[in-house]
This record gives sequence, C-alpha cells and structure tokens, in this order.
Amino acid sequence: MTDRLGELTAAGVAVWLDDLSRTRLSSGGLDRLRREKHLVGVTSNPTIFAKALGDAEEYDWQLHDLAMRGVKVEEAVRTLTAYDVRWACDVMRPAYDASAGVDGRVSLEVDPRLAYETEQTIAEARALWWLVDRPNLFIKIPATEAGLPAITAALAEGISVNVTLIFGLDRYSAVMEAFLTGLEQAKANGHDLSKIGSVASFFVSRVDTEVDKRLEKIGSEQASTLRGRAAIANARLAYERYSQVFASDRWQALADAGAHPQRPLWASTSTKNPDYRDVIYVEELIAPGTVNTMPEPVINAYAEHGETRGDTVTGGYDEAREVFASLTAAGVDLTDVIDTLEREGVEKFEASWNELLEGVRRSLAAANQGINHPGDAAKHNAQAAEQAGGNA
Repeated sequence: MTDRLGELTAAGVAVWLDDLSRTRLSSGGLDRLRREKHLVGVTSNPTIFAKALGDAEEYDWQLHDLAMRGVKVEEAVRTLTAYDVRWACDVMRPAYDASAGVDGRVSLEVDPRLAYETEQTIAEARALWWLVDRPNLFIKIPATEAGLPAITAALAEGISVNVTLIFGLDRYSAVMEAFLTGLEQAKANGHDLSKIGSVASFFVSRVDTEVDKRLEKIGSEQASTLRGRAAIANARLAYERYSQVFASDRWQALADAGAHPQRPLWASTSTKNPDYRDVIYVEELIAPGTVNTMPEPVINAYAEHGETRGDTVTGGYDEAREVFASLTAAGVDLTDVIDTLEREGVEKFEASWNELLEGVRRSLAAANQGINHPGDAAKHNAQAAEQAGGNA
C-alpha cells in the first residue's frame, strides 16, 4: 500500500494532530498515531479541551481530588489540562529526540480571555511553562497586537511558543519580527537557542468560509468563480514572506548560534464546505519546512487518498496575488475579512474557555456533594504509574 503520509513527510511537511484528550492518551491512541501515521506533534486549544472534559469519565478521579482540596475552578482547569499536555509531551518525546528538538511538540494555550492583555499573557505563559515542565512544550499565544510583545518576552526567557490565530499577511510579518527579536534577546540573556522552538499557526479554512460568504452575498459571476480560492492564496503568500525573512542575514546570525526557524503551521485545515475536496488544505499547501496540524479524520483521509505532488506552494505566488486582486475587484474588503476573523477567533476560544470553566465548576460542585466518585482505584493507580514512568 502507498504510504501517503510518509510521502507528505518526505516532502517536508510535519504531520501534527489537532486534538488531545485523556482517552486518546490512556488508550494508547496517540502513541499509535506517532508510530503508525508519521505523527510528530500535537496541538490543543480551549475548544478541544472543553469537548474532552465533557465527554470522558477519566477525569472524574482528578476532579474529585481537586474538589476535596478546595481548588478554585481556574486552577483546576490549569491542573487538568497541564496533566494531559505533560502526558502527551512524554508520548511525543521520541519524535522530539529524533528531530533534535524540532518536532515532538505539544501545545498548551494561555487563557484566551487574556488575548488583549500583554503582561497577564506573559505571566500565564511563565506559569504554564513551569507547570508542565517539559522541554517539548509549546505555549500558545495569540497573534493579537497585545500578544506580539508577549511572544517576544516569552521567547526571550527561553519559553517555546506556538503563535496562534494568524489570519493576515501583515500580522504574520509582525509575528516573525516578534520571533526574531525574542531570539535575539534570548541569546543576549544566555539561553541555548537550539532548545527554543516556535511555530506560527496560520489559519486556513476559516478564510475561505468568511470570503465565500461575502462572495455569495455579492452574487456576481466573477464572485462565483473566486469561491474556495482565498485561503490557499493567502497561505501561499504567507510562505513567500516566510522564505524571505528566513533567508535574511539577520536570521542567519541566529541560525549560526543554533536557532531553529519559526515554521509556518497550517491550522484549521479541515474542509468546512462539503463541495471542496476533504484534503484540499493539505494537498495544496505542501512546502518544505512547514507543519500541517489536522484533526484525525483529515489524517485518515490523506492516508487513504491524499496526493503528494511535490511543492505546491512556491510556484503559486503570482497566481495568489492575482486571486487577491480579483477578490478586491469583486468587492471583497480583505482587510475587514482579516479583522473579522481575528476578532471572531478570540471570541470563539473565549466561549470555549468559559464552557470549559463552567463544566469543571459543575463537576467540582458535584464531587463536593458526593455525586461523582474518583472511579475505579485500579484505573487511577494505572494512570498514575504510567505518568510516573513517563516522568522518570
């Protein structure tokens, strides 16, 4: 059988999973993906954790213990999510070691309610970095204007960062500037640059969803021909900027000091429109030095029928610019599209975070009333033993 994910990996795309749950960890499912599907990284976000904690009973024993200790809900959420991320870091450690620290990374996001608060974001990043205490951790910080100096500050302290919620080209350029400045400061602070990692999560499918909605409202024949083209064009032009920045003398000085580049990570790669090919945001964004983080159904779909046609990005810059020009001519305000997507992105993660907080609050209250129980002691002990082995 054709190893399509192996071909994708050979083309320079790191395959990451956009999902994490304790069930996936305890069942060995994450480790199987690492061993069998070329998986070399994991991303998480508040939406993923809200679903995970709502679906699984495997959190009950820990919720019971937290309730018995009188832990407040915000701290309980940090404890629960850090436990899963720490475990995932241990599962992915072979990929981290095999890639000299480039892959094998697992992401944990700062409280999204802090997206417009620089100093609080920095403090949260420090706390989560200390709490998980794994070298292959990424702290996710949003690419809001307030997030940019927090990205620099975290990197300057040796904290590896996944920059999330990037939608536009100008903001992406600002993210790369924040990365370079952070590494320069880290070097001045005496940190080993080879130990610091970063990716820039550039969101893809959401761009098509928003632009297509506007094209449908415009309703012209020209507008209809542009549906489903904005997201890939946007991502390709982002890669062009990445290529320019990481060919600069400024970057080379950092590379000579042991730094790894901040790779573009294609996020939101599941197809939202059923009229589009289910792996379009993988097949059309193949380029060296990139990451594609996918939900498991997309990973499985690519393994089944994905087509790796070599580099599908760098030859498409001029066409991408033509798509942008045509969208503007058709009446799409691309600046407003990007502003809308960033604002809605923060709002969606805030809503998921509040859902997570409320779910944990209810669980803690139930545990205090004796409704929930810690579960089977053998399961609890087995999980604790597995974690202890991974922590050794």
